[in-house]
Amino acid sequence: MMPGKQPAPWPGNLKTSLYMLKEERHNYILNEVRIHSRVLLTDLTQQLNVSEDTVRRDLKELDEQGMIRKVHGGAISNGYNLNHYQENKIYAHDSKAKIAKKASGLIKDGQVILMSGGTTNLELARSLPEQLKATFFTPSLTTALELLNHENSETIFIGGKLSREAKIAVGGSVINTLSEIQADICFLGTGFLDPNSGLTEFDWEVVQMKKAMINATKKVIALTISEKLNSVQKYKVCDVQALDMLITELDPNHEQLASYQNSGVNLL
Repeated sequence: MMPGKQPAPWPGNLKTSLYMLKEERHNYILNEVRIHSRVLLTDLTQQLNVSEDTVRRDLKELDEQGMIRKVHGGAISNGYNLNHYQENKIYAHDSKAKIAKKASGLIKDGQVILMSGGTTNLELARSLPEQLKATFFTPSLTTALELLNHENSETIFIGGKLSREAKIAVGGSVINTLSEIQADICFLGTGFLDPNSGLTEFDWEVVQMKKAMINATKKVIALTISEKLNSVQKYKVCDVQALDMLITELDPNHEQLASYQNSGVNLL
């Protein structure tokens, strides 16, 4: 069973139930996909305490209903796979818009900014002031395309092997390019964050890319909706203490953020 935050839309211990109704499984899967944007078949099998064949059938049915997109080894959200911006496809859009507004206020003219992928960074790219004159580096194809709409700023796509699901470049060429950059701020999209386990992911190549981004900047700022807090995955990107700032939709004094504040992270 994977550690970390688990939604609790039903009473009792979800994971010990051997006879969950299909509708309950579907709701659980949809909730995980919406929060984390991408889920693994193996994780869902453990979390739901059912066979891989059962989860495969569930993912196939949800895909056919247009609720998610089934991919090799798991599923991704429709919002995670946007070719054109669609606000109604982005989970927790209001929260992500609030985070983006906070983050955009930190960017100044003349700065060099690194941005990873994810729908929160996509929202940040949309919310930038039209008059802003900055230089943006990103390995995220969707983020780069959105940044191109800001004519006064420069967008540099960090190319490499492109992940079909995440539409983000990974691999040695990305890491080599990042080694030649010293950005003012890096905005990291966050999949899983926990005060003890730090920032984690389930994709090893994405972990290496994010580590390189951290090494290529003066200030690291993590962006995440509060539903992703206190969740853990397999591979570690960095400790919480490596983050200079954490931005959520919550007030910085919210009790849910106390453990992060105690870790010495600045909150916004």
